[in-house]
Amino acid sequence: MDAVLADLAEHWPLYAAIPFIAALIGYVTKRVAIEMMFKPLEFVGLRPLLGWQGVVPKHGGRMAAVATELLTSNLLDIKEIFAKIDPAIITREIEQPLLRAVDGIAREVLEKHHPRLWEIMPTMAQELLIKQVQASTPRLVAEFMDEVREHLEDVLDVEDMTVQRLTRDKALLVRLIRETSRPEMTFIARSGIFFGFGLGLIQAVTWALTKEPLVLPIFGGCIGLFTDWLAIKLIFLPREPVRVGRVLVQGKFQRRRAEVARQYGELIANEVLTVGNLLDAILRGPRSDRLLALVERLVDEAVDEQTSRAKPMVALAVGGQKLREIKHAAAERALAELPATARYAEGYLTEAMDVAKMVEQRMLALTPLEFEGLLRPAFRQDEWKLIAVGGFIGFLVGELQVLLMLG
Repeated sequence: MDAVLADLAEHWPLYAAIPFIAALIGYVTKRVAIEMMFKPLEFVGLRPLLGWQGVVPKHGGRMAAVATELLTSNLLDIKEIFAKIDPAIITREIEQPLLRAVDGIAREVLEKHHPRLWEIMPTMAQELLIKQVQASTPRLVAEFMDEVREHLEDVLDVEDMTVQRLTRDKALLVRLIRETSRPEMTFIARSGIFFGFGLGLIQAVTWALTKEPLVLPIFGGCIGLFTDWLAIKLIFLPREPVRVGRVLVQGKFQRRRAEVARQYGELIANEVLTVGNLLDAILRGPRSDRLLALVERLVDEAVDEQTSRAKPMVALAVGGQKLREIKHAAAERALAELPATARYAEGYLTEAMDVAKMVEQRMLALTPLEFEGLLRPAFRQDEWKLIAVGGFIGFLVGELQVLLMLG
């Protein structure tokens, strides 16, 4: 024991440094593990073994599917969202661009598909026809909204839209997980400092008693492994508050439920279920052909109504086949103009649908296990690799400590 005390007195700066180096090991291994979860977005290195791609972007498809399942099953009711939209307000918001679009569509379709008829019509007759079509437009918009609401699942595949959006944009998927878990990531990194320092004290005592060169790298590896594993567990567990003496203990992510719900709701509303993305999914998604059929039917009815009094004459002058072509062309042009026209109502639509509030409220109603499912898959996939990297880095730093102590 005297020899141990003498060695401690002689080399006290080195012994004092061991807990601090262990704390540094704990912090560095956590920070590296965190960055490895999200970076790089694409594989860097030589496939298949020499290189790395962030865990989240690497498994983007699966994680997008998990996030979408949670979103569509527990957090969103797309029918309820669309039910909040008032067709009268939309018509008022887009009135002027809508009238201009109708004017342009009518003139373009008639000039293209029956130029001779359009040319021989007096200017007054042309304008009267356009005015009649414009006059029926508000009712057509209301009918269109009612039809979309009634057959929403036929024209909009929200799951496909969300998965495609998150899979194509890996940066968005990373941002969705990283932004909602930033405090947890900070906690993981900082926890490495405290856990590492505590184990470093034991490490210093063990080295003083044994002088075994393997002690420091083994302890360094254990610090990296254990603190990575423990920090991840402490994020989620315990799920429910547990009283330990006078202190309530609960997983950090679970404690932040209200903040996470608000953040996640805003991210979904601003990045995923935006008006533009929903329109794009309706117009270009896997069910867009059904929307075209719906619009064609509405246009067909509107044209028939406008020509009802003179239908035999119109059919004779235009021809049944040509009239069908005109209706089809008008429907296609109406859909093509929809995004530009709807842009004028984007503010109202975003406010009326209020996706963020719905997501937030429903997240607060999730069970602790369901809530954990928002973030847990990001850690579970390849979690062992992240912990193993922490252990490996800790082992290398331990070796450097040995060189320092023996030097």
